[in-house]
Amino acid sequence: MIYLDHNATTPVHPEVRKAMEPFWADQYGNPSSLHQAGRQVARELKQARRDIASFLGASDESEIIFTSGGTESNNAAFRSTLWAARPKRKLVTTAVEHSSILKLAKALQEEGALVDYVNVSQEGDLDLGRLKLALGPDAALVSVMMANNETGVLFPVAEIAKWVRDANILFHVDAVQAVGKIPVLLKDQPIDFLSLSAHKLGGPKGVGVLYVRKGVPFRPFCFGGGQERGRRAGTENVAGIIGLAAACQRIQKQGEEENRKIRRLRDQFEEKVLKKIPNVAINGRQENRLPNTSNLAFKGVDSEVLLILLDEAGICASSGSACVSGAPEPSHVLKAMGFSSERARSSVRFSLGPENTPVEIEETVKAISLLVARLREIDLKDQHPHPSVQ
Repeated sequence: MIYLDHNATTPVHPEVRKAMEPFWADQYGNPSSLHQAGRQVARELKQARRDIASFLGASDESEIIFTSGGTESNNAAFRSTLWAARPKRKLVTTAVEHSSILKLAKALQEEGALVDYVNVSQEGDLDLGRLKLALGPDAALVSVMMANNETGVLFPVAEIAKWVRDANILFHVDAVQAVGKIPVLLKDQPIDFLSLSAHKLGGPKGVGVLYVRKGVPFRPFCFGGGQERGRRAGTENVAGIIGLAAACQRIQKQGEEENRKIRRLRDQFEEKVLKKIPNVAINGRQENRLPNTSNLAFKGVDSEVLLILLDEAGICASSGSACVSGAPEPSHVLKAMGFSSERARSSVRFSLGPENTPVEIEETVKAISLLVARLREIDLKDQHPHPSVQ
């Protein structure tokens, strides 16, 4: 199998799996228990929190809240803000956010919140002028993704953070796709909340982080016990947290070199596809995007059919976010960029990881070339059928 869908999820790295194993069997104590078994696990949990805070450049380990993943982190940041910022009820976000933001925003609208959606250009760049206009005194929160999960296009988060801080508004960043692929250093940026998920960076599923800057008021999203300093109830996913910390440490040591290699492979992949297959276009700005992401539009090809045939050939890719797979509607990201439904439905996302090789890229390009040619030929025959013999 050639796996080119790392933006959906990543394989758990062997180093991460090794670090997690003791906490499934031998070190099984509850970190809230006072006995030796619990205290031992609590110490490991504390060290994991320190390691993750260091990786993110947080100023204090207390700024790290462990969650079940990016979706919970996003929900917690939004709902806490609306509680803390009363009577302000306006949320500012973008039209190309992940569904865990857009569907949450819609639900909050039904509860009385106001939502301002900022659009993007055809290259996927955020309309910064429009964003500035939205930073009025009624705004409670601005939420912007660091990197788009479908196109990989990066938003200028550091610049936006300063504007938002100057407007005295809380700022949330969905960094689920960015962490591990580009440097994220929180200490020097006025970011109030940041979400990440372990399974996007070589860690396990079911664990994530909500960073809450020290001093920012926070109301729990999940009530119950006193875990996470009373900010997120429920027994911690210890093995998952240890795995996330191990993934962060691994990236600190090897991530920069790996991402350079991945970028070279991605660029080679695009160069070969564009050279070998006619009528292919890259969706999104070519320079300012994640090093691993390539979203390509194959004119005249149904992406769902192409993906099925690629899967049969042992190649995994996707048409967009895994959280909305199977949706009948074309990608909301590509539609927001101004592309037609036809182009959106002809687009495929390829997202590379550290285990991919040049040989795999060659095999993938060859397979895509053959399949696209076949699908276009079938489509041409359907449009111009031969006259039947009488």
